[in-house]
Amino acid sequence: MNKVFEWPVRVYYEDTDAGGVVYHANYLKFMERARTEWLRALGFEQDQLRQDYQRIFVVRALSIEYLSPARFNDALIATAEITEIGKSKLEMQQYILSHERERILTKGQVQLVYVHSESFRPQRITPVILDAVNNPL
Repeated sequence: MNKVFEWPVRVYYEDTDAGGVVYHANYLKFMERARTEWLRALGFEQDQLRQDYQRIFVVRALSIEYLSPARFNDALIATAEITEIGKSKLEMQQYILSHERERILTKGQVQLVYVHSESFRPQRITPVILDAVNNPL
């Protein structure tokens, strides 16, 4: 459960604002990409979860701290690490790091809830997903 997943991110011009730094909302996109790739690395695609189980993960809550700016063409690392598992929720700590890991640029806490894809009511996390989360390769 304590394994940190890392995903490389390159800052494109479209990610920056008029000041030449990454626009604040784009850090959330980088974190979303890391969570999607983490799930994929476990062997699950989000559309497959919806199709096979009628379940999806949704963001219930998040907090984010911006510590240092990223700029156009920077190479970054987006991380995802589970900090808590509940019956229908996962809590994750996420960081956006400089590629050299010399500094933390952004850190966030994200709570995901596993819900039915039609009713959006919380559901127990599917056992095969829990097994993959608890026993990553």
